[in-house]
Amino acid sequence: MAREDDYREAKKIAIETLRKDSIADLAARSGFECVDENSLRVPFFDRIYRIDYPGFDICDISGGDEAISLQEQVVIFHYIIGAGSASAIGGHLIPYREIPGASFYHAVFIKRAVDPLKNVFGHNPSTLSPLAGRLNGRSIDHGDVSFEFSVLPKVPIQIILWRGDEEFPAEANILFDSTISDIFSPEDVAWIASLLVYRLIALTKKS
Repeated sequence: MAREDDYREAKKIAIETLRKDSIADLAARSGFECVDENSLRVPFFDRIYRIDYPGFDICDISGGDEAISLQEQVVIFHYIIGAGSASAIGGHLIPYREIPGASFYHAVFIKRAVDPLKNVFGHNPSTLSPLAGRLNGRSIDHGDVSFEFSVLPKVPIQIILWRGDEEFPAEANILFDSTISDIFSPEDVAWIASLLVYRLIALTKKS
């Protein structure tokens, strides 16, 4: 995965790209609310961020006390850039390995997203339910426990768990709408999936 210097450069390039468009255009293609002529309202998991225009500074306006990581900022900027190319969400779900170009990052995706999900929640999937609700997850009918999260307006992600026992190990899967490849690189998809999983895991420590 990228180093911090790589993320800083990616952020710089993304901002240069975004400054070519008006704030109204950015809002229209991303689905973010244009609060006024100088800012966008960005729902992200359980938080609300504000992006100032044209400086593209990001701040948390929902009362969160954690810093907005450089990786989060880059993913959000990449989303705004790519969202205009995405067709309407069609409900055709695919696993990570079917995302074009994902083979290079597949092992990282498994290590940082799928394995932690099943290791923490696989033997008692019911513990996931109240935590998913805190990240605005919607219960769906797959596996033993499953939820869909609207991570960003055009980015639904589903997580599915099958309970492990003495005979069979726990299993987990993470699915994406097929349009995700129109918006994000495979590396960004792997990162945002791992962010979702680790936010859920972090909530177990606050319960």
